[in-house]
Amino acid sequence: MGASSDLLVDAFGRIQGVVHGVLDGVTGEELTARVDGGANTIAWLVWHLTRIQDDHVAGVAGRPQRWTDDGWYDRFDLPFPPRALGYGDSSADVAAVRDVAPELLRGYHDAVHDSTVAYLRTITDDDLARVVDKGWDPPVTLGVRLVSVVSDDLQHAGQAAFIRGVLRRR
Repeated sequence: MGASSDLLVDAFGRIQGVVHGVLDGVTGEELTARVDGGANTIAWLVWHLTRIQDDHVAGVAGRPQRWTDDGWYDRFDLPFPPRALGYGDSSADVAAVRDVAPELLRGYHDAVHDSTVAYLRTITDDDLARVVDKGWDPPVTLGVRLVSVVSDDLQHAGQAAFIRGVLRRR
């Protein structure tokens, strides 16, 4: 494991910390509340950011996703196909992520986090230059893909924290 791997483990740990902070003590009503009619919910944001991490890291690691392989898809019982990530979801899709307990969201997130960290502990600094997606110009390297996931996840985790704060001040 190299310095980059350590840095990435820390970054993904920060995502987990924000997710835990959002979910600690959150009510079912807060999980699905919308600050306006078209806004995302805490439940959808945490589900989506975890799905993106699960999908993208599993893809570069060459391993199955926790979502389907560990039965999380069945436990969540959402009206989406197993490959759904939340990308491009409509307002109705966001509203469909309901009846999920904070413990379920935390459990799935923690399983994905643990799997992510296990993978990160196997990579070296040189691995980060490996091209993982030739469908872009320039092609996407492992390092760019992982930083992209960190960026996206931290933005969504921050949005969830913001929503929780707004709801608590009402």
